Amino acid sequence: MSAQRGTWITLEGGDGSGKTTQADLLESWLTDAGHVVLRTREPGGSDVGRLIRDIVLHHRGDIAPRAEALLYAADRAHHVATVVRPALERGEVVLQDRYLDSSVAYQGAGRVLDATEIRDLSLWAAEGALPDLTVLLDLDPETARARLDSADKPFDRLEAEKGEFHRRVREAFLALAAAEPDRFLVIDAAGDHDVIATGIRRRVADLLAGDR
Repeated sequence: MSAQRGTWITLEGGDGSGKTTQADLLESWLTDAGHVVLRTREPGGSDVGRLIRDIVLHHRGDIAPRAEALLYAADRAHHVATVVRPALERGEVVLQDRYLDSSVAYQGAGRVLDATEIRDLSLWAAEGALPDLTVLLDLDPETARARLDSADKPFDRLEAEKGEFHRRVREAFLALAAAEPDRFLVIDAAGDHDVIATGIRRRVADLLAGDR
């Protein structure tokens, strides 16, 4: 990786695992250290993506699983081409909520589609792009559900799925992390927010120092 290229960090995990909280803390730390940070998300990190996000997360009614997977891939193709790659070329730190690992976990394991096909579709859409680091915030679905319930807001289509769906999603995330240990950092998301943030910062500091 050239010195001019930026750094791409994604955060993954089940709904209620605390991704937004940790992204906020990491963004503040990186900004204070002098880095230019681009916060983004999938789906919804571009104008086109916001339209797709409304369909896949808030559409009232069923969406065929393969159609859902293709919509996520379409969002990903446009997002990487128009948001992520330009920011990396500018030397920025891209801090992203969800990427292709979420598609493998949610559309693959959750919807019981072929995980390899889902991954291959995403990689094709994104021209093979993979993050430098993926932080997986691991949390059992029961604890995650309690957090979502306490937030007192309407569930989106995925949050509203039953417990067995979310158990399959968690198992898929852990399997992905085990298959690519160099890319993933798995964190116990049940711990204290500041302790979690410290663990993430330690790995990110090594990444930025060139120990990839």
